Amino acid sequence: MSEKTTAPQGRDVAMAERLVRARDKVRRQLSSVIVGQEAVVEEVLIALFARGHCLLQGVPGLAKTLLVTSLARILDLQSSRVQFTPDLMPSDVTGTEILQEDPATRRRSLSFVPGPIFANLVLADEINRTPPKTQAALLQAMQEGQVTAGAATHELPKPFFVMATQNPIEQEGTYPLPEAQLDRFFLQALMDYPSLEEERRIVLETTGDKAPALEPVLGAKEVLELQDLVRRVPVPDPVVDYAVRLARATRPKDPLSPEGVREWVAWGAGPRASQALVVGAKARALLDGRLAVAREDVARVAAPILRHRLVLNYQAEAEGVRADGLVSRLLDALA
Repeated sequence: MSEKTTAPQGRDVAMAERLVRARDKVRRQLSSVIVGQEAVVEEVLIALFARGHCLLQGVPGLAKTLLVTSLARILDLQSSRVQFTPDLMPSDVTGTEILQEDPATRRRSLSFVPGPIFANLVLADEINRTPPKTQAALLQAMQEGQVTAGAATHELPKPFFVMATQNPIEQEGTYPLPEAQLDRFFLQALMDYPSLEEERRIVLETTGDKAPALEPVLGAKEVLELQDLVRRVPVPDPVVDYAVRLARATRPKDPLSPEGVREWVAWGAGPRASQALVVGAKARALLDGRLAVAREDVARVAAPILRHRLVLNYQAEAEGVRADGLVSRLLDALA
């Protein structure tokens, strides 16, 4: 069923204006601790307000942890960090039940001790360094928003946002996420090395004795309201059709797929990508101060939403074809 492009309500307009003001404050404060990386910051905010999760890829030392902790302070949210290692067990992430004895009655009972996943913003550092069993426990909690221990189910706090990192180097002894689990991440952001001037600023600002002061801009309640607002933003039928055609064009057996896809792609993006393109475009439009979603919003979020959902074949690897280049070709083909 297509979405109706009804006129925005007055309350939604006021909330959208507040989001723009909050975005400017968030960016300004983050720029005092995170030099550069504007595209990554925008993509992280899109994922957060779209109620998705972010997979961040970058080499060590690019301030991934600082980004999460700073964002949590600015949004007045509780944050936690989990360093994934080969010996990490699912209960180390989700929590476990322990046997406790009442000192007065001497009765014993099981009590649930929450794990670090019980936070608003969770940094899952180097998720590809832990076995599939622990990865699956995290991803199940991400999908369902709850943790089951024994016979009891425990709801995770809201808002709930996971940013998982992957180190693209030192791949020996790692456990790459299967495609089905990668698909559960709303988008993948790529954090690259800073430019010469940016690195000079990093050195100057981090080797002195002054620490930037971060002030809360929003709270948990406001973030939840803005996440709901994203879902209420209407999308014109042509924009929905564009997002669906873009996702379908990544599938080599689909009639919409261009020649390059049939040649280099083993498996394309599934229906979850179509949904993410539409919701991501909504969030991007709102962060830009608009309650009207355009094709350009879909095109802007296409690379981060599709890059980790494309399974390229050996021919693509041999010819040096990358997912981002393929997405760019698709955008040109559907222009």
